[in-house]
Amino acid sequence: MRLDPDGDCHLTYCTNIHAGETWEEVQRNLALYLPQAKAALSPSAPFGVGLRLSGIAAASLADEDVRNDFKAFLAERHLYVFTLNGFPYGDFHGTPVKENVYLPDWRDPARLTYTDQLADILADILPDRVSGTISTVPGAFKALIRTDEDVSAMMQNMVRHVAHLVELHQQTDKLISLTLEPEPCCFIETIDESVAFFDGHLYSVAAREFLQGLTGLDEAAADAALRRHLGLCLDLCHAAIEFEDAAEVVRKLKAADISVGKMQISAGLRFAPVGDRTLELLRPFDDAVYLHQTVAKHDGALTRHVDLKQAFESHSAGARSDEWRVHFHVPVFLDDLGEFSTTQNFIREILAIHRDNPISSHLEVETYTWNVLPAEYRDVDVVDAVVRELNWVRQQLDVSDRD
Repeated sequence: MRLDPDGDCHLTYCTNIHAGETWEEVQRNLALYLPQAKAALSPSAPFGVGLRLSGIAAASLADEDVRNDFKAFLAERHLYVFTLNGFPYGDFHGTPVKENVYLPDWRDPARLTYTDQLADILADILPDRVSGTISTVPGAFKALIRTDEDVSAMMQNMVRHVAHLVELHQQTDKLISLTLEPEPCCFIETIDESVAFFDGHLYSVAAREFLQGLTGLDEAAADAALRRHLGLCLDLCHAAIEFEDAAEVVRKLKAADISVGKMQISAGLRFAPVGDRTLELLRPFDDAVYLHQTVAKHDGALTRHVDLKQAFESHSAGARSDEWRVHFHVPVFLDDLGEFSTTQNFIREILAIHRDNPISSHLEVETYTWNVLPAEYRDVDVVDAVVRELNWVRQQLDVSDRD
């Protein structure tokens, strides 16, 4: 949905909530769910889509005839795509994903090829005068990055993608940005690490000179292109799990001149205090599909656990914690869950800042864990939950009555 009828600010939900890896599966989901969501949320105005495409689905949609059929589908139903989720390349539902969700990472040319393909697709389906974003892996899973050469390889592949985006902009006039999504236990997981990577690598002299060699741009144009086409996807669940301060997040990114191309509005789990009962309450959330990174806080110090199993083991071994925050996306309208809560308050704080001074023009609710939520938290139809989430966000932004 457009939040400003005459501008370029959009709100949607990410279709990765619907299980589907092939283009045929994705298409069926879009036909089933999107018209229902649009009817409830934007009956008389076009409805924006946050589209997730796996590698196999992107390969299908790269075919011009398939893409033309999709554009006809969008036009007939008054839908438009403005952002793509290019984070998970492979299977994302139903089978164990865990740390494999980051593969191929940005050291691998396969990640570049996939992301270039996503950009080609988006440039073709993106409406005129609407900017596009693609969210992506924050480099790699942190444990896999061991050398300066690993970091350099990631930077160079991202800059190669910028060169592709520059060419697309020149050829189509479509402006697309790649947005890196910081996540716990990844190469960039905090705002400070994000700033360090952008300042020291993506916006560096080396990156600029590399882009100049790829594109022929002069120094000033290359520097501007890096900042125009590379930004952050700020996932509010991830930031809250890292105990970030909302105002400081915005201040640091602004000071570093890093754009927030997309803001993913999502909530995680919060447990305070932490005791043996915490483990009992969390066991229903310990699924075999996704990583549920857990950040423990004790006396102001943070300890990161790559999954709930490690957090459980640490507690059983005697580690003390004042609070746990868990990477498990839950509907944003949930807050007080009885014996524990969510990180909804962080969302409220960020959206209050955004309401007065916009942080990003692309807002996307992302509750992809719907299918593995304990049954008591998904006792409504998925479309009803999506509608409730988006209406909750609109209420926070004081735009609940706009169509």
